[in-house]
Amino acid sequence: MSNPILDVYLNAVQVGKLAQNNQGSLSFTYAPEFLHHATSSISLCLPLRAEPFMGPEVKAFFSGLLPDDIAKQKIARYLGLSEKNSFALLQALGGECAGALSLYPEGHPPPLYNDKDIEILDDAKLRDILELLKRHPLLVGEDKIRLSLAGAQNKLPVGFENNRVALITGGAPTTHILKPALDHIQDSVYNELFCMHLAEKIGIAVPKAMILFVGDIPCYIVERYDRKKNQKGSIERIHQEDFCQALGIPPEIKYEREGGPGIAKCLDIINMHFVKPALDQRNFLNIVIFNYLIGNADAHGKNFSLLYRERKPQLAPAYDLLSTAVYPNLSPKMAMKIGGRYDPNDVFLRHWQRIVPNTEPARKNIEKQLSIMAKYTLDHAIALRETFKHDGLVSPVIDAICVLIETRAKRITPPW
Repeated sequence: MSNPILDVYLNAVQVGKLAQNNQGSLSFTYAPEFLHHATSSISLCLPLRAEPFMGPEVKAFFSGLLPDDIAKQKIARYLGLSEKNSFALLQALGGECAGALSLYPEGHPPPLYNDKDIEILDDAKLRDILELLKRHPLLVGEDKIRLSLAGAQNKLPVGFENNRVALITGGAPTTHILKPALDHIQDSVYNELFCMHLAEKIGIAVPKAMILFVGDIPCYIVERYDRKKNQKGSIERIHQEDFCQALGIPPEIKYEREGGPGIAKCLDIINMHFVKPALDQRNFLNIVIFNYLIGNADAHGKNFSLLYRERKPQLAPAYDLLSTAVYPNLSPKMAMKIGGRYDPNDVFLRHWQRIVPNTEPARKNIEKQLSIMAKYTLDHAIALRETFKHDGLVSPVIDAICVLIETRAKRITPPW
């Protein structure tokens, strides 16, 4: 029996083949036709070449397309697969991934779009799907659904137009991500919505996010930044990869203290490969500072991404902005250390200065950036809380976030 092979597509173009040998090792080979015309690779860790890739970077990149942690365990258990068998999971889920990649059994191209692939959901049907998601993450096992998104949180790629959610099957691209409220995290929908809107208020690029009530159930829904509408009105996928994928780091070691990327590695990637490195280094640091201020301790290497709009990447909009520090049951340790410190209570000005070059201009610039970010974030948080109250979105979690921002803003604003 021959070893299984998956054809890898970038939108409708076949870019190569992913294979698994008898020992379970993965290899990836670019298609000769793609190499002839390609202007960029599918990943920084998989540069264009004719020879096959057979190292750990192959598994790191492709397993990075799959859900993380508990969601992957549930999916694997339901499908009767090993959670460590990335190939088999991609075979089951790889039709609609983050970015523009999709994977199909060898010789079976992506299906053509069909109007029947889009089902507009009424509230009753949507409530049923929200219940089903608790048992079957990403609706795995449902007919014609092959969806995969990285991350540990329960979520579902969907279509969304005219305030109605659509279930997408077949080959059509999804446009939004739906996240139901988390059972074990109080008002998670209000928390993430507030943090995302706050980031937008202070000038951080984020996709448009909103709250959707299904009866009395609040859901968080956000546009996919890796999708765009073309001049004909059709939805196109945009290629992307997260920083772990770009560095060839497996998703299971996404936290810096386990071997995942830290701030310095991310800044190096931006400097070496981005189309506008100086601008995106500043944008990246703004997101790092913002995550510190709101208390998002889970800002690991898979929560920052490279977006390929041109031949060279740019920093993707910020996503998964959630204040974890307001929940006593969650770890306060930051996913990426600041100046050698994982505990936010141990971070002072001198630690921020260590993440930039050891020059006076660089130190003064980070001081100014910290001061501006602290003031803008706190001022806009107070105003945004009032806006949320006016709209009926009231939560003690939002109050706690504002108190946390005020406390941390004082730590990074002169005098230190």
